[in-house]
Amino acid sequence: MHSDRLNVLFVSQMPASPPRIGAQARMHGLMTELARRHDLTAAMLVDDEHDIEECRTAMQAYCRKVVLVRNPFGRDGMPKRLLQLRSLVSPLSFERLRITADVVRQTLDDLLGSTRFDVVNLEFTFLGHYELRKAPAGEQLPVLVVDSHNIDYDLARQYAQSGDSLPRRLYSEVNWRKLRKEELGTYRDADGVYLCSVADERRLLEEVPEARTAVIPNAADIEFYRPRADDPRPDGRTVVFFGLLSYAPNVDGVIHFVNDIWPRIAANHPDARCKIIGGSPPPALLALAGPRIEFTGFVPDLRPHLAEAAVVVVPLRLGGGTRLKIVEAMAMGKAIVSTTLGAEGIEAMPDRDIMIADDVESFAARVSGLLGDADRAADLGRSARHLAESKYAWSSAARALESFYRTRLAISCGTDGKVPTRRQQQRGVER
Repeated sequence: MHSDRLNVLFVSQMPASPPRIGAQARMHGLMTELARRHDLTAAMLVDDEHDIEECRTAMQAYCRKVVLVRNPFGRDGMPKRLLQLRSLVSPLSFERLRITADVVRQTLDDLLGSTRFDVVNLEFTFLGHYELRKAPAGEQLPVLVVDSHNIDYDLARQYAQSGDSLPRRLYSEVNWRKLRKEELGTYRDADGVYLCSVADERRLLEEVPEARTAVIPNAADIEFYRPRADDPRPDGRTVVFFGLLSYAPNVDGVIHFVNDIWPRIAANHPDARCKIIGGSPPPALLALAGPRIEFTGFVPDLRPHLAEAAVVVVPLRLGGGTRLKIVEAMAMGKAIVSTTLGAEGIEAMPDRDIMIADDVESFAARVSGLLGDADRAADLGRSARHLAESKYAWSSAARALESFYRTRLAISCGTDGKVPTRRQQQRGVER
């Protein structure tokens, strides 16, 4: 039997905190809420772009123990390019090669061999080749649960078909099949998989029908992302996009918006301006900057920028999962215009909580309409805030995840206290 307070190990190829990109925000949001009721340990890799001590301090605020390992392959620039070239002739994907190192294996072996965990929560699938179902001698093995932020091989396949450059498309064409084999293998081995959206759950079950799944949607810190009395007022002219600008779906979306949609908006609203917020923009994006198109880079606090915005846009054409940018903008009470794909997995009613447009003309028309109608934008924002409060708080997402853990634990525990074999686990399991 397991106590009410679970002992959970979170394993990831990136630190959860401080949360500066969407994947970190998901980990941080769920972990900080779970830590209110359970004991958390983190074992995570840290690339060179992160300050390892800053990450350690941030995570010690809610984790019982934090083990951070500097990734030997976590450098950008030429080392990354050389590893990508190496991956072309390797049976392993680039994503797996860049986190495969003896120091990682040894760290995980030492931690799992010295401490008994109820649950090992693996973020993404890239570390799935390590043996994570271990325990000290004589102790019950943990259950292995995977957080699928995206169906990653499907993203790579999308890049192969419609990436922003020929080299990227050719590289993705080689890589996605290797990534698919690795990712599906991890899903098959896991005791449970939780996903961001019903659409991603459906994609996974088409490939792995026996998977034990749950949908744990992305959410927002609805107290942090809350309209405040001292925030700037919407200025009626600023259109905002925000997100990590080295992420291929965001790069494609921004290029599409600036080149194809923005000129139509600017023609109707000569005083309008476009503000693009996010770190690590590639040269192809920075070349789009102009008198009415601003790239801010990373900002430490999004709230004043969102508060000032008249409209938030999500013009995405690639990707999967659910977009944290949408639930955070909803929590801030903003009017949002998104593509259908951009809003995938979010239970928002078009024209009440959000506006949806998939072609250039319709997208531009909806943004232009909101710039010209502040009352309509305010109505959309109020409805969006209400939806965020009722469905997209991290507290409710964490409760759902906790329930999923307990279900997987109950099924994995035999009557004699031993973990049954994989074949025994898969018989009689209900999703």
